[in-house]
Amino acid sequence: MNLTISVKQLGKKHPILQDNVIVLATTSTVVTVTQLLELVVAQQVDQFSKSSFEVDDEDKTHLPNDHYLPILLDSGKMSFGAIYNHNLPDLKKAQETAIQAFEDGMFAIFYGDDALETLKQTIDLEENKTLTFIRLTFLAGSYW
Repeated sequence: MNLTISVKQLGKKHPILQDNVIVLATTSTVVTVTQLLELVVAQQVDQFSKSSFEVDDEDKTHLPNDHYLPILLDSGKMSFGAIYNHNLPDLKKAQETAIQAFEDGMFAIFYGDDALETLKQTIDLEENKTLTFIRLTFLAGSYW
């Protein structure tokens, strides 16, 4: 089953992922939010596990392109594209973490224009709407 996903973050102009098509390992068209999260996490873990790791005997610097470096400096976040943790993720733990994060309100899910609010809510994947994950950020401050 093909599903189009988009990932956004509040306060950001551009989405982190936009209209990314993934293939879910299911034949059922009607799923609950819990099953949907498990399927998406399983697909992402599988994709990550199939990606190749760069294992270097010597330390090489992975510098970004010249035109991209000022953007990284302005944002305050430097990333060189290297993966330093070569451990493969545990699928069950990743699924449990995603479900717990949804229950705790760490992210919101929209299927088309409809907000998915409970884990038992069912959706019809045959409608072929875009699934949007919005990462929520919390404000930190003090009371005085």
